[in-house]
Amino acid sequence: MIAERKLRSCLADVWGVTDATVEPHHGGMNSATWFVTAGEERWVVKAVVPASRRSFLGGLTVAGHVEAAGIPAGAPAATRQGKTFTDVGGIPLALLRRVDGDEMSGGTSDEQRLVGRTLGRVHEALREVSVEDADRFHWVDVQAAHLAVRPWVRPAVAAAVAAYEALDPSTLSWGLLHTDPAPEAFLLDRRTGVCGLIDWSVAIRGPLLYDLASAVMYVGGPQRAGCLIEAYLTSGTLTRAEVEYGLLTMLRFRWAVQADYFGRRLTTGDLTGLAGDEGNEKGLEDARQQLSPARSGRASGLPPRPELG
Repeated sequence: MIAERKLRSCLADVWGVTDATVEPHHGGMNSATWFVTAGEERWVVKAVVPASRRSFLGGLTVAGHVEAAGIPAGAPAATRQGKTFTDVGGIPLALLRRVDGDEMSGGTSDEQRLVGRTLGRVHEALREVSVEDADRFHWVDVQAAHLAVRPWVRPAVAAAVAAYEALDPSTLSWGLLHTDPAPEAFLLDRRTGVCGLIDWSVAIRGPLLYDLASAVMYVGGPQRAGCLIEAYLTSGTLTRAEVEYGLLTMLRFRWAVQADYFGRRLTTGDLTGLAGDEGNEKGLEDARQQLSPARSGRASGLPPRPELG
C-alpha cells in the first residue's frame, strides 16, 4: 500500500521519528499495519483505503477517549501539527501507541473474566462520551446486491435483522461501540496486570449488547461464555434483565453481520489479510451454520450463572 522508503520519510517529517526499524505486519482484514521501533519507543503505523477514511478517523477519536480513561487502546500519537493522522498519497495513516501485552484467546475462565471486565470498563468509560459525526447503528442493508452471493444469505440476514428490530432497539442501552471485540484485541500486560483493548476502527453509537454479543460469539456462544457474561455484568453498565432479554437475538444479528461482511468480500474479491478465498468462504459458512432455521428457531436460554471465585 505504501513503500517502506515513503513510510520512513513520513515518520521523520510528520512525527519526528527517525532511525526507526520498520517491520510490516499486515495482519488485519481491513487495513495495512507496520510495527515501528525507535530506541525505547514502539508504535504501530496503520493505514486504510481512502474509502474508509471517515470511519478510521472516528475510531482514532474513540481510542483517544478510552486511553484517557486509563485503558490502553492504541491511541494515535499527535503529528507535529497536532493532528491524529496524515495523508500519504490520499491514504490516511496514523501512528498508534503500541499496547504491550499478550493476546487473549478466551479459552479459559480467567481469560473470559478478563475480557468481560475490560469490555465493561470500556463501555462505562464511554458512557458519557460523544463523538461528532459518529455513525448510528446499524449498517446492514437487506437489499444489498452482495447478499445474493448464495441463495440462503439474503433470507437469513433479513430474518435476523427483523428479529433485532422486534426487540425495539430504542429501549436498549446505547453508547459508543468497539464493534469487533475479539479475544485477540484484548492485550494483557502480565507485569502490571493491566488489560487493554485495541483495534478501534470506527466511531458508532449502538446497543451495548452488540459488543457483548460479539465477544460471546468469539468464545463459542452463550453456553461457553458464562464467565465472560458474568464478569461483564459486574461493571453495572447493563442490567442482567437487559442481557437476558436481548443477548440471544443480538447474537443472531451478529452472525448476520458476519454473513453480510464475508458475502461482500466474496462478491468484490477482497482478499485483504488473506492468502485466498478460503478464509472468506469459511467465514460465510460459519455464519450459515449459525443462521440455519433449525438453530435460529431453537429456544436457547443463557447459561447458568457461574461462580466467580
